[in-house]
Amino acid sequence: MAQEDVKQSTDAASAVPSEDAPSIVGFIQGKYNEAKTSRTTHESRWLRAYKNYRGVYDSTTSFRDSEKSKVFIKITKTKTLAAYGQIVDILFANKKFPISVESTPVPEGISSQVHLAAPGEEQIQSPYGFEGDGKTLEPGALQATAPDTKLGGIAPEYEGATLLEGRSRHGGPQISPAQETARRMEKLMHDQLLENNGVNVLRHSIFESVLLGTGIIKGPLSYNKTIHKWSSENEEKTYEPYSKLVPKIEGVSCWDFFPDPAATSLDDCDYVIQRHKFTRSQLRDLINMPLFDEEAISECLAMGGNYNTEYYEDIIQTYDKQNYGEGVTSDRYEVLEYWGVLDYKTASQIEMNLPERSNELDQIQINAWVCNGKTLRIVLNPFTPQRLPFCTFPYEINPYQLFGIGVPENMEDAQLLMNGHVRMAIDNLALAGNLVFDVDEASLVPGQNMDIFPGKIFRRQSGVTGTAINGLKFPNTAPENLQMYLQARQLADEETGIPSVMHGQTGVSGTGRTAAGLSMLLSGAGLSTKTVMKNIDDFLLKPLGEAMFQWNMQFDMDNPDIVGDLEIKPRGVASVMQKEVRSQRLTTLLQTVANPMLAPFIKIPNLIRELAIAQDIDPDSLVNDMNDAAIFAEILRGLNVGQETGPQADQGGQQPGGMGGVGGVPAGANPDDAQGTGGGNIGVGNVPQSGESNFTGNGTTP
Repeated sequence: MAQEDVKQSTDAASAVPSEDAPSIVGFIQGKYNEAKTSRTTHESRWLRAYKNYRGVYDSTTSFRDSEKSKVFIKITKTKTLAAYGQIVDILFANKKFPISVESTPVPEGISSQVHLAAPGEEQIQSPYGFEGDGKTLEPGALQATAPDTKLGGIAPEYEGATLLEGRSRHGGPQISPAQETARRMEKLMHDQLLENNGVNVLRHSIFESVLLGTGIIKGPLSYNKTIHKWSSENEEKTYEPYSKLVPKIEGVSCWDFFPDPAATSLDDCDYVIQRHKFTRSQLRDLINMPLFDEEAISECLAMGGNYNTEYYEDIIQTYDKQNYGEGVTSDRYEVLEYWGVLDYKTASQIEMNLPERSNELDQIQINAWVCNGKTLRIVLNPFTPQRLPFCTFPYEINPYQLFGIGVPENMEDAQLLMNGHVRMAIDNLALAGNLVFDVDEASLVPGQNMDIFPGKIFRRQSGVTGTAINGLKFPNTAPENLQMYLQARQLADEETGIPSVMHGQTGVSGTGRTAAGLSMLLSGAGLSTKTVMKNIDDFLLKPLGEAMFQWNMQFDMDNPDIVGDLEIKPRGVASVMQKEVRSQRLTTLLQTVANPMLAPFIKIPNLIRELAIAQDIDPDSLVNDMNDAAIFAEILRGLNVGQETGPQADQGGQQPGGMGGVGGVPAGANPDDAQGTGGGNIGVGNVPQSGESNFTGNGTTP
């Protein structure tokens, strides 16, 4: 596990010695036993799903004595990997973390749009007027229209520029501070997540949601990351590392996650417990982390390991051919991390810096670590607003349970049918592939060898010829069993919503043989995928993005330009498609500007900037800001004026020299010439006949 370093304020957290909180250990242990007991049903579902994914039979599967084949057809694995690959391909199609940040439709505390004031425009907009003109200033209105309030954290970049609220009426440069702040927040969040392997963590949780039905992400929590830096002085490089506070997320396995059993969603949970399996070095590293009791950790190390393997761990390890035995205590340490509520009365019995209470029924949010009957840490929940630092998202929603349903559980019956019919077909072929002999030993000479081989001679002593030994063929029922196998496989396609053509099935027949039929199949399969993507958007990406935003607002002091009225939007399949459509529409609108009649109605700077953002291009590197745009506009205006007033500029409305006038027929032209060789008539003329001038053919001899 990575080392956690949650930043605490002096008035919101306080370490508590282990000996001062003996009741906390029993309280957390009781909650853990309660959650573990209620989770037994879900553990059985997860074990069956893992068994079908791995393609193994457990002790609950019984075979008849006549069954010889124990083959397992791993269609569950194929469907699971197909669903996982499709989700990952959609989420990371544009090679960016699938979270976007946008400004609210009506932002508060920051301007929606401002523009560069045209010459003389700043005098037009005046706060003064007459009584009853509807422009009465409310108390504090002057402070609300201050430049730093209009622009938020990006005000220093436009210092000295005369900016006015609203859109430009003259087609001049304008910006949207709210959208610019949202874009910078999105860029910062992507940088933080990519630096801490957020993509790998998200992929692991998505795979577990497909396999077991539920994926879990923990965080963001504050970590002190070591930044490696070298400085060069006097042709020598010196290593000068430094620490930086960064947010970090991590994946939590369903097997180590114990939520409130009475909750149907994470918002309803009073508490969540995470079970850690630490080595001695990992437990010792907790001493270097803030607000951990060094003495309690030393006592736990001296007591030795207390980790007992659960029954599901033994079963999974047996599948992996690593049977460690049941209930064996290893040299690992079991540490319980508790996030949840605690009664104010119970908390007041220990030395914690608690807020003032309103009544005795109040509850507080705490974070506590317990191991070997010792309290390693007790602090108040450090987040503002207070929240549980976990995100749980289902592959398929179970409306009355916190844990969802995965692909293996959906096709469990179809997998059983496929295995059963294939085993029956193999056992039948083992019998039908050989002859069964009927031997009348009374008709044969006693003591003969009954082995069958070419040229074998049996000595018969009585009976009719050909009746002593008869070969019987066992009936072949394999085609019927294989037909049922194909029907069960088709049933698996319908149960999971993942057709076989999506993961490379060959020999497609029926509807999938034509392009239109295949398009219909893939479109229908896309409906189930969109449902899963919607679950990921609503239960993972949006809560995770909001948590990242709140962390930056609370702990990140190095980026003041991210303050604004922002809204987190997940970038799942719908957002990706909307982005592609938006890019196409912006390109079409840009082509419309080529029409000089429509160009004055289009705001070219804003169009170029939005087109760059839609194509995942940083507009700061290619698009001019307001100040640069104004400078280039003046330069271009000066060039146009110089061309119009130059000494060689032609006067409008006159033809250039050398062009023909509008007079009559040129001199020497014959207006009656019908051949079109210089006359005044328009046309191609008549074809010259034999004997006439300009005739070039051979004459006809009578």
